[in-house]
Amino acid sequence: MKTTLILVGKTTNSHFTAVIDDYVERIGHYMPFDVTVIPELKNTKSLSEEQQKEREGELILQRTKPSDTLVLLDERGKELGSIDFSEWLQRKQSAAKNLIFVIGGPYGFSKAVYERANEKLSLSKMTFSHQMVRLIFTEQLYRACTIIKGEPYHHK
Repeated sequence: MKTTLILVGKTTNSHFTAVIDDYVERIGHYMPFDVTVIPELKNTKSLSEEQQKEREGELILQRTKPSDTLVLLDERGKELGSIDFSEWLQRKQSAAKNLIFVIGGPYGFSKAVYERANEKLSLSKMTFSHQMVRLIFTEQLYRACTIIKGEPYHHK
């Protein structure tokens, strides 16, 4: 199974970028994994929130195939603890050909992206910046990989 993380807009905080890159490299030791960055839209001041979500949504959907399992990181998604997430990931690894996670833009996802999504996951009931979500998610994905392999990174 190939796993991809799609991000809308680049990570602008260099401290976050360094740590995210470290986790991306670590995850790559456990499974095929890559990060795809969709460039931020230009001239967004002339767009409504809905128009911005629709344009970002078109760019997200262009990067997916009908056979892909599309999982949105969304505040209204299902919350899983780290062990539950690792078990969820292990089930996906045996069932999905391509697993795609998406962290959307500042206003969330378009209706079309929500309709296409197979699942929604939430990292917390708290709200985090999009920059922080990238870091938290890559760390949790790495943690899940180590839990699956029975490695000591995660302490119960």
